[in-house]
Amino acid sequence: MPFRFIHTSDLHLGTRFAHIPEPADGSIRGRLREARHGAIGRIAAAARDHGATDVLVAGDTFDTPTPSPGVVRQALAAMAEDRTIRWWLLPGNHDNLREGEPLWDMIRHDAPDNVTGIAAYNAIALSPVATLLPCPVVWRSSGVDPTEPLTTMPSEEGTLRIGLAHGGVTDFTDAGANIPPDRDRSARLDYLALGDWHGRVAIGPRVQYSGSPEQDRFKHGQRGVCLAVTLDGPGAAPVVEEIATGAFLWQELTLDMTPGTEAGPTLADLLPAAGRRDLLLRVHATGRAGLPAQVALRRAADRAGPDFAHFELQTAALRTQYDVADLDEIDRGGALRLAADSLKDAAEDAALPQEARDVAADALARLYAIVKEDEL
Repeated sequence: MPFRFIHTSDLHLGTRFAHIPEPADGSIRGRLREARHGAIGRIAAAARDHGATDVLVAGDTFDTPTPSPGVVRQALAAMAEDRTIRWWLLPGNHDNLREGEPLWDMIRHDAPDNVTGIAAYNAIALSPVATLLPCPVVWRSSGVDPTEPLTTMPSEEGTLRIGLAHGGVTDFTDAGANIPPDRDRSARLDYLALGDWHGRVAIGPRVQYSGSPEQDRFKHGQRGVCLAVTLDGPGAAPVVEEIATGAFLWQELTLDMTPGTEAGPTLADLLPAAGRRDLLLRVHATGRAGLPAQVALRRAADRAGPDFAHFELQTAALRTQYDVADLDEIDRGGALRLAADSLKDAAEDAALPQEARDVAADALARLYAIVKEDEL
């Protein structure tokens, strides 16, 4: 009989999203936090739809080792809504065992009977045909490969060996803590469910990152997913299906400007027409544009921005096409013109660091915008 389960990770319940500026109505951070909690129900629905009774969470269910009691209790209550689905929660680096000892004690005492917090490197029988081999993170930065014990962890003869771990296949710190990409072979695993990377990545057929079910950064370019995994038997290739779970899409777009580009219509053509309320968008303006076009671009962005859950216009890579007539519109003489000329000279001074030149160019564009705003 095939064994089916859901692989997910990095829910990061309780994330504050402090890196996202809060608009005047104070809504977006709360909506993002609620979407992360709502992912629990969407994952449960994916399990029901695919005939799976087990959800393997590969670490970082919570964003910190000390989440508020409300965050924990509400998460457990959401998982308890369908008692036919079992949740297996692996401690990750954010909610590791040692710093999060009160958290995992609370889960052990208060969790419903279909939710298990995994606190040890011990094999768990998921069914007569499948064994779970978990690797809980003890310390946030242990400097060791968390999957090494899998090579000697025993399982019942003839059962599927399913590893569950949290960490990077690439060691970004050179501390020797990376997970070998061939750990499935060295540990005789039928599948290794990994967490830590928030983007969906298949290291190999049997070694997979599900990514976060609800994205939290401008990096991956797709909504969050969980994985529906089917194992037909020991040695058989796993069948892995991505199931969309993300409520929000974090997307980056590039707007290339050239002298003469009509900024407003060009930006309007670039922006998606549907789903704006659930879209966090970052637009990178590149190329060259005169001061009037830059002002028009900023005004168009200000008009469009409130349509979106979050909107950013990045102009660091947009160079300025200078025109004497544009400087005349700031002032033909006096202090403002002296300031404009000084900023223009600094922006074009090859002897200055690029950062200083960019600051001067941005200041000149803002000066022009302020003058033109006063004329409205």
